[in-house]
Amino acid sequence: MPKRYPPLSPAEVIKVLEARGFVFVRTAGSHRRYQGHVRGHARSVTVDIHYQQLDVKLIKRVIAQSGLTREEFYGSTRDTAHKINLHADEYPIPLSA
Repeated sequence: MPKRYPPLSPAEVIKVLEARGFVFVRTAGSHRRYQGHVRGHARSVTVDIHYQQLDVKLIKRVIAQSGLTREEFYGSTRDTAHKINLHADEYPIPLSA
């Protein structure tokens, strides 16, 4: 059984955000800032690229900042979707209403 929030590398998190339309804005030290719109609301997400893997606490924080659900976040790319055994016909999976 896969973990509910499997760890991701910063590169995987960035791929997820870019798949959802977030764009890179700036860097401050080891933190990269991305901005995008989810369900009509502007969102800013900070990714700490210093870590090899982001743990559960950081993953939950990124998901909360992005305004996505766990399934929408991990379902953004095929590789991350398979980490939670989520299979879809297309990636990223569509956003719920």
